[in-house]
Amino acid sequence: MKLPVLDFSKIRTYSVSRRPTKVDLSRVAKIPNVDLPLYEFFDCLPSLLKAEELLFAAQKIAEAKLRGRGIIFMMGGHVVKCGLGPLIVHMMKEGLITTVAMNGAASIHDYELARFGFTSEDVEKGLENGMFGMVEETAVEMNRFILECLRYGLGLGEALGRGLRHLAPRYVWASILANAHRLGIPTTVHVAVGTDTIHQHPTCNGEALGAGTMRDFRLFAAAVTTLDEGGVVINCGSAVILPEVFLKALTVARNLGYPVRNFTAINMDMIQHYRPMNNVLLRPTKTGGTPISLTGHHEIMLPLLYAATQARLKAMYSVR
Repeated sequence: MKLPVLDFSKIRTYSVSRRPTKVDLSRVAKIPNVDLPLYEFFDCLPSLLKAEELLFAAQKIAEAKLRGRGIIFMMGGHVVKCGLGPLIVHMMKEGLITTVAMNGAASIHDYELARFGFTSEDVEKGLENGMFGMVEETAVEMNRFILECLRYGLGLGEALGRGLRHLAPRYVWASILANAHRLGIPTTVHVAVGTDTIHQHPTCNGEALGAGTMRDFRLFAAAVTTLDEGGVVINCGSAVILPEVFLKALTVARNLGYPVRNFTAINMDMIQHYRPMNNVLLRPTKTGGTPISLTGHHEIMLPLLYAATQARLKAMYSVR
């Protein structure tokens, strides 16, 4: 089939002055002055795309703090391995985190950093000879503390934080679990049996593990109720466990009569996954709320979010 050549001389145009636009010079980046205080750096970011969303997330966290609303920080193990434990502890001290929820891997890495000053291992090498996750001290100590979930009716987070404080290890200052217990910050640990190295050991008691994580689920559901009308939930680096737990806890809260709407949901990860996108961002905020996805490496993005939040707080306090 032979196509005719179109006559472009008949194309209709209109003036640029009548065109709706998305970008103008009022929103472009400014050149940062490294001699000025850090908080002024954020005024240099362009008011566009993810820079704008980062600042909006910081604004919502700052507002939640000032209004006394819940700020829940959910996290996977990699967040601890990136060296962010001390920053999270600092955020708890400053009221920028009111509840911490972590998976089992995060609790293990946090425990080892506090106890020994190091964590993580060569998985491939250990897997070849059957010794991956088989260090004795971590499993014996953690499983001993987890038994107290049965004896005293504790959740996993409280039992491990309490146990670490009792040991008073050299590096306890870096521990999220221990410092959350000291500060009275609710901290929950959500495990699936068989997912964590301490489950491989004969000292692991499934009854205690189940009782502790079940109690933590109920405690976490209570924390979710504090998100209503202005709270913030942040999922940092958990692709499966915490997004699933959050969705169920939100269901429980609403089932019991707590509306839990009009909150901000933030997902931070190196890539965006299905469950965090749907179970943390889209589904929970469909009838009221704001979803924000921030993609990037934890060791860069979380300090940026913290600094941006402090900048917003400084501006808000100065207005007051």
